[in-house]
Amino acid sequence: MATMQDSKPSELVSQAAEELKKAKAVQIPEWAKIVKTGPAQEHPPVEKDWWYKRAASILRKVSLRGPIGVAKLRSFYGKKKNRGVKPEHFFKGSGKIVRVILQQLEAEGLVKKVEKGVHKGKIITPKGQSFLDKAVKKHGTGGTKKAEA
Repeated sequence: MATMQDSKPSELVSQAAEELKKAKAVQIPEWAKIVKTGPAQEHPPVEKDWWYKRAASILRKVSLRGPIGVAKLRSFYGKKKNRGVKPEHFFKGSGKIVRVILQQLEAEGLVKKVEKGVHKGKIITPKGQSFLDKAVKKHGTGGTKKAEA
């Protein structure tokens, strides 16, 4: 059976994004059409379904690195800003986008909040893990290195 670890990350994110479009709790807010994804960006995203791809990517990150919070995810989605003749400087991504997506995924039951000692944040639920595994299985992309060789 194909699992999340067996597929390529880019394929998994696009497949999970297609499945998240069907979810009731994960919806694009009105403000997301005109917002930038961080201070280092010059324009809003061009793709219409960028919200679902970001949500699928966040779900994958929570699965791999959980418990993880908004601050770590902001760092992951940040980038260097082109400041003209001045040296580049790293800026974190938008916290509002990450926070709202995590709230939507929690409402859908795919992630939950935990505190493990000093580590606190979101982890993936069994429902969320099976969601990712079903996304791989439904679209039928193995993409393992053994299968390609």
